[in-house]
Amino acid sequence: MAESHGPPPAVAAGVTTVRALRLLLAYDGTAYAGWQVQPDAPTVQGHLIDAARQLLGPDTRVVGASRTDAGVHALGQVASLTTESALPATAVLGALNATLPADIRVLDVRDAPAQFHARRHATRKRYAYLIDNGAVASPLLRRYAWHVPVTLDVGGMRAGLGLLRGSHDFSAFRAAPGKSQRPVCHVSAVHVVQRRSRVAIVVSADRYLHHMVRNIVGSAVAIGRGTHGPAWMGDVLASRDRRKAGVTAPAQGLTLLRVVY
Repeated sequence: MAESHGPPPAVAAGVTTVRALRLLLAYDGTAYAGWQVQPDAPTVQGHLIDAARQLLGPDTRVVGASRTDAGVHALGQVASLTTESALPATAVLGALNATLPADIRVLDVRDAPAQFHARRHATRKRYAYLIDNGAVASPLLRRYAWHVPVTLDVGGMRAGLGLLRGSHDFSAFRAAPGKSQRPVCHVSAVHVVQRRSRVAIVVSADRYLHHMVRNIVGSAVAIGRGTHGPAWMGDVLASRDRRKAGVTAPAQGLTLLRVVY
């Protein structure tokens, strides 16, 4: 992020104008029905809007770069906030954290160009999915990992996932509710990292379909368990048929790591 030294000149001079702020957020998604505001359920965006409007006024708007699902976490969510308030970015940071629940934190607030839009201007997002591959589930990871007690063939998983790099139609890994989405995504990187009984799958792409990463992980685990060989991942991708892929991995293992602009 470019360093900010205070509000824009018009704001500093007291002129009423719409101002954009760029927020960097981290949250534990366990207690929330996802990012996006819902009428009858607690959401991260809902809490952030409530806190921001208390602080900055009722016309304040907040847009997130990624609409994370229920139970999904974030270490690097980005949100754009528009307001007419002249409150300095450093004061906004402290005041929001004083109001928000402890499982939602604003890590950074900076002034941004007036037209900045966190979702539309993002060029790439990186997610990590954590698997607890120990024989006995770690109680400390139960909110942040999928426990798979069967020893996984990590090399096979890595080979299968490598077939997803590049631009493809990812319909086979798309949840039914997302069928209206354009299905072509560009996966720029996919890595499998193992540290003792922990396995992490890290995916970077320009955009994602609904449940895409979780469906990819479920398919990778099917390879890791020996149910299918690595080449099967390519066959699933080419089929464009969700019924051919693996199960949807549980939400709690998924974390948004970074949004790139």
